[in-house]
Amino acid sequence: MSLITFTSDYGLSDHYVAKVKAQIISKSPDSRILDIGHAIKPFDIGHMAHVLKSVYADFPEGTIHLVGGEPSNKRTGILIFFIEGHWFVTPDNGLITLISERPLHQVFEVTSEEGDYMKTLAETASSLSSGEPAEGLGKPITDYQQFTTRKARATKKEIAGHIVYADHYGNLITNIEQTDFNILSKDRKYSIQFGRESLNRVHNRITDVEAGDVFFIFNAEKKLMLGVNQGNGKELLGLHYDSPIIIKFEE
Repeated sequence: MSLITFTSDYGLSDHYVAKVKAQIISKSPDSRILDIGHAIKPFDIGHMAHVLKSVYADFPEGTIHLVGGEPSNKRTGILIFFIEGHWFVTPDNGLITLISERPLHQVFEVTSEEGDYMKTLAETASSLSSGEPAEGLGKPITDYQQFTTRKARATKKEIAGHIVYADHYGNLITNIEQTDFNILSKDRKYSIQFGRESLNRVHNRITDVEAGDVFFIFNAEKKLMLGVNQGNGKELLGLHYDSPIIIKFEE
């Protein structure tokens, strides 16, 4: 029996999360279900993708990642994807193409029975967890919803990126990769421009700056992150999703 993780924008004030879990357990009483989070902003695919991309690979291979949400097109069935040893059961909303840029070789659509979307989600995840093959649960498809991930632009003179996510603490995560920064910053001075301000240092940890000061660090996912030590960077800095962050290198 494989582990099932559950992520959704269903919130915790309604019965939706419990309903899906009850349907899984009703079919497979021995199922192991672990919540990743249900406070995803409603209909925010970027938020959902960031959360899942940051953690799914930490689970054992063979884990079933169940994603609750709404499809973004006319397809109302459930999709099954296989990525790097992990199964995903999701609506057709483009989520998986934001999690992995690698070509998807196994994509199956499971028809939603009588329009009961949550029941189909639950039963599909339960069936996979019990060892049933994806081929027997749905039909292979290639015309699923797809999005393109925006990447930072790196040249010898600068790295131009933007904010892609703000976490619970108000820390702002960018799409600037540590690998690009390490290559271009070697033996060079630089300044990081954000809003109308700039800093000339990436810190090793948040506590390298005093409370109330701005920090830049690379987080566990190797993305440049900025914020305010013991403060809400999103609110205090006036930055938000898509705000530009530019690192300029001296010649």
